[in-house]
Parts: sequence; structure tokens; C-alpha cells
Amino acid sequence: MRIDVPLGKAYLLLNHGPVTLVTSRSGERTNVMAASWAMPLDFDPPKVVVVIDRETLTRELVGESREFALNIPPRELADSVVAVGSRSGRDGDKWAGEGLATLPADRIGAPLVDGCIAWLECRLLEERDVERKYDLFIAEVVAASADDRVFSGGRWHFDDPALKTVHYVAGGQFFTIGDPVTGRTGRPG
Repeated sequence: MRIDVPLGKAYLLLNHGPVTLVTSRSGERTNVMAASWAMPLDFDPPKVVVVIDRETLTRELVGESREFALNIPPRELADSVVAVGSRSGRDGDKWAGEGLATLPADRIGAPLVDGCIAWLECRLLEERDVERKYDLFIAEVVAASADDRVFSGGRWHFDDPALKTVHYVAGGQFFTIGDPVTGRTGRPG
């Protein structure tokens, strides 16, 4: 079941570096693309950054709508991640081509990817110079949610291997999140 994640804890959905699917909408046009270069930036208000190449349809749609969603796919969607990251939305409907279904977002117009295990709904901050110069988009997270089978109480629980997050290396290869290790706490940094 999809549960809300408090905005102050939204960074926990990304801080372990999973690959993301960026979804966007402008008018009736939607798109989905893979992005490995996404990360949390701040806590309050929560912010994220993502790199979106200037040649992509996603870049065009995000530029027009000024919003997007970061969807965190599990291992079982790795083939779809490669497929939507390997072709342009200008060449056809990637949703239909991969059989990806959508969920409605709570606070933005872009759809969410059904079957993912976490979602961050984002609105761009006005940093157009950074966007143009570096292809870097800075956004505020306006809603966050996760699948309670793998995220609850502010922690990831990867008991089912099919629901582990994937981390892109290159050439269609991923690693999945590994085993948890708990270190000592309470020591100053």
C-alpha cells in the first residue's frame, strides 16, 4: 500500500542512490525517462536535484510545466528502466511500449509510475541559469510516498529481493541494494 512520507523525511527515499524514473507532463503530453543522477539536496523545505539532458522530451515537458516526479523502481522493473532510458519519447509512447501503468500524483500534474516503490512529487525552483548551464534541475519536494512493504517508520526494509532498489552501473547493468549494516551511533562528526 502507498503511504505518505513526511516531507522532512523525503530525503530518505533517495539518499542511498537508487536509479529513478523521471515522469513529466505538459498539457496532454507525458513522458518517462531513466535518471541515475538524482539526489536529495536539503531538508526544510525538502529539495532534490536531477540532471535532465537538454535534448530529451522530458526536459521540454519539465521546462514547460515546471514540475516532475521522481519514481524509484524496484529490481523487477530493471528491464523497463533500460528501455525507457534507451530511447526518446519523441520516437513513440514509452509508457505503452513498456506496458507501464500510471498512478495519479497528489500535488502535481505529472503521472507516477505504478509498480515503483517510492515517489517524490517535485516543483522546480527558479534556477533557470543553472538549468541552462549545467542541465541541473533543483526542485522542492511537495509530496512523498512509498510502498509500505519496503518503507515504514522512516526506514527501508528490503526483505523481498524483487523489491530492492537498483543502482545503475553502465551497459544495462545494475547492482541491487545490499545487506544492511548498523554502525555505532552517538559519536560526534
